[in-house]
Amino acid sequence: MSILQEYREYREKMNEKILSSDNKVMKRIFSVDTLSYMDGALNAKTKEMLGLVSSMVLRCDDCIKYHLEQCYKLGVKTNELFEIFSVANVVGGTIVIPHTRRALEFWEVLTEND
Repeated sequence: MSILQEYREYREKMNEKILSSDNKVMKRIFSVDTLSYMDGALNAKTKEMLGLVSSMVLRCDDCIKYHLEQCYKLGVKTNELFEIFSVANVVGGTIVIPHTRRALEFWEVLTEND
């Protein structure tokens, strides 16, 4: 199973479990998260790039994968991705480098058929 398939299946399975708890707060958090990345004064692509930088600085590999996939779907190119990586590493410091490695590996899986 590819890292992409494993990530997608795990995320879907666990999100279903979380949302099936019927916890109003968790449902609202998920909703606010979804709404935050929709087009507004900033377009969705820009918001996903911001989300990716934030996730890298916070060192959340699951979040990084999510935002990488969304960036890919929204047309982010590899040269743009490296600028995102640059900002994340400047802001977050060298501790972000291992997350950058894993992010690039995941990006290569996303783009292998381009």
